[in-house]
Amino acid sequence: MTDPTLPLTGGCFCGALRYEISKPLLGAQSCHCSKCRKVFSGPGSAFAFLADESFRWRGEPSALSRYASGGGWEIGFCSRCGSTLCGIHEGSVKGVTLGTIEGDPGIQLQQHIFVGSKAPWDHIGGSAPQFEQGPE
Repeated sequence: MTDPTLPLTGGCFCGALRYEISKPLLGAQSCHCSKCRKVFSGPGSAFAFLADESFRWRGEPSALSRYASGGGWEIGFCSRCGSTLCGIHEGSVKGVTLGTIEGDPGIQLQQHIFVGSKAPWDHIGGSAPQFEQGPE
């Protein structure tokens, strides 16, 4: 991991949705709950939190679709290719999926949450702390 070159850039699989992040990421985690497994079509999510007003869409904003996931949160994804890109809270992008960032994001996973409900085939490696539910 190195200091990231800002702005960070990323986007969806098909390239219709692109974004820039102007400030370093604040923290990264992986969630292994059943919802995240379904949304991310894998063992869970890997995402990072953003500083306020550091995220800007590029590309074709009309390709952004949103799914209301509860508690004022929405999942932002590309309506063309289906890539999950971000978490939106009360209209603002608050987190981005690490797999959509190009290059080194300058951050490592700091924790794994909801490992008590992870898939039986999911074996978590690395040294990041693991929490049965969310962090205390």
